[in-house]
Amino acid sequence: MTLSLFDQFATPQLLGVPLILLATILPPMLIFTHSNRLLSNRTSNLQLLLIKTMTKQLMAPITYKGQKWTMTLISLLLFLILMNLLGLLPYTFTPTTQLSMNLGLAIPMWLATVLTGLRNQPTNSIGHLLPEGTPALLIPILIIIETISLLIRPLALGVRLTANLTAGHLLIQLISTAIITIMPILPTTALVTFIILLLLTILELAVAMIQAYVFILLLSLYLQENV
Repeated sequence: MTLSLFDQFATPQLLGVPLILLATILPPMLIFTHSNRLLSNRTSNLQLLLIKTMTKQLMAPITYKGQKWTMTLISLLLFLILMNLLGLLPYTFTPTTQLSMNLGLAIPMWLATVLTGLRNQPTNSIGHLLPEGTPALLIPILIIIETISLLIRPLALGVRLTANLTAGHLLIQLISTAIITIMPILPTTALVTFIILLLLTILELAVAMIQAYVFILLLSLYLQENV
């Protein structure tokens, strides 16, 4: 059977049952929990330090009402980071390369921010669709443009995360295949290409964390507009 490069992004199945559920349940189980000990270990302290730093960066510009979203956004951030990083391990499946899953995360969160704005400050939320001082002739056009811009936000969130992770995985797959192919013929070139592959893998580790952070950062900005 001939396989394409995109087959690595297909959802794995066992006895006809998709395994994406197990892939999404595993990352939360890896998050270290608090113990009853008086002193925590270094891993837990490092995790708490990172969570504290990210919380300050994300929630500092948001008002007190919006800070109620802190646990939700930080939990989603840790979930995305762990799934992205686990997908870089050999013989693993990355659920965040599936557009359906990313949209399933982006659309409800975006919709919740919009509904929060319509509930707390309906005048200001609707007022974003029409900038102040707009000429009368441009009012219908600007309302349509701003509405489309508002509705396309969750699609941009999901597509951005999917495209970045898919492109990185494909590039790693292509370079790995090239190394295996040219190794018997050009060992020196294969060694140089292998070094490039290592550097690309390090870059993908950074991309996996940065894209999860960008996903949550944009959600916090949407929330900031509506609280």
